[in-house]
Amino acid sequence: MRSTPTGRQVRLGAELRKLRERAGLSSTQAAQLLGVKQNQVSNMEAGRHGVSPDRLRSIACAYDCSDKALIEALAAMTPDRKRGWWEEYREILPAALLDMAEVEHHATGFRTAVTVHIPGLFQTTDYAREIFRQDVPEMSPPDIEHRVSFRIKRQAVLYQDSPTPHQAIIHEAALRMKFGGSSVTRAQLQHLLGMSEREHITVQVIPFDAGTFPGSGQSIYFCAGPVPQLDTINLDQSHGPVFLDSEAQLDKYRILLNRMEACALSPSESRDLIHKVVQDL
Repeated sequence: MRSTPTGRQVRLGAELRKLRERAGLSSTQAAQLLGVKQNQVSNMEAGRHGVSPDRLRSIACAYDCSDKALIEALAAMTPDRKRGWWEEYREILPAALLDMAEVEHHATGFRTAVTVHIPGLFQTTDYAREIFRQDVPEMSPPDIEHRVSFRIKRQAVLYQDSPTPHQAIIHEAALRMKFGGSSVTRAQLQHLLGMSEREHITVQVIPFDAGTFPGSGQSIYFCAGPVPQLDTINLDQSHGPVFLDSEAQLDKYRILLNRMEACALSPSESRDLIHKVVQDL
């Protein structure tokens, strides 16, 4: 029995609950069908009790799930916790941040939309440090450095042998916010330009001239799973990341991101605007 399941283990349990509910079964009925006690079903759905790949497939069969791609994607989530690089921060940072790194590690693609700051996976060390300095309550210098190093290590998903594709939609306001002053901002925008030239990265800017647009006022971080049902949305809040994964929420944010993309400049026009902002600094 796990006392502290990871976010990925909790998500697997939630997907098992969704399968059961789609089958129209109560937890008691499911327990009878599977030949286990009701509390075991509850523990599996809470991520506290692990399941093997074969057990997962038998559960899906009992729940009349015929989506083979989803079943195999869920089976791939069943191995117990492996020590990813983020585990070294387990006693240092909030668990939700570690869950975010785990989600990114397994994601097949990223879509980000931000209005006032550069996406975390594109941030420079100095820019990230300035953001963390503004946290409330104020963090100690060692805590800030832990956050900065963690954020920079998360960026490895963009530099590995098979880098994860990333589409970023950034409002012009984020380009002009001088976090840390002109020199830090200039270095950050030059880094963003360099990243935008990478084959697996697309950067699009929504200019001030676009006026109002859907999703304004919030940051959206969409991590694609191996199948659409396992996509994850992260909304960055002052108290930490909030994860959403219901079908209605996933559909809503897919539409929002598509509409925001439609409001943005093309990648080449976006680079031209970023160059102009750098020249204005």
